[in-house]
Amino acid sequence: MFVAVGILLWLLGLSLSSPEGFQSAAIVMHSFIAKFIMWGILTALAYHAVGGIRHMLMDFGFLPETLQTGIRSAYAAFGITVVLSILAGVLVW
Repeated sequence: MFVAVGILLWLLGLSLSSPEGFQSAAIVMHSFIAKFIMWGILTALAYHAVGGIRHMLMDFGFLPETLQTGIRSAYAAFGITVVLSILAGVLVW
């Protein structure tokens, strides 16, 4: 995730530097590799957020801490992440 933050900050700095910098950032984001990297970053962020919400629900006692509940909530977290990943792909492309 630290590399992703570096990429996003570089792209933000480039786009805010000047109108020419914004055009350069737009050109960079039109390539397939940049879109694929951005999709990967958004997917990792979605997984991190969904996993964090899952753990918060367990910590607050909304999900009982049993093996079966842990397995089911993990499958649910993966499923939600897949849906969010597809939505991120639609957003990027």
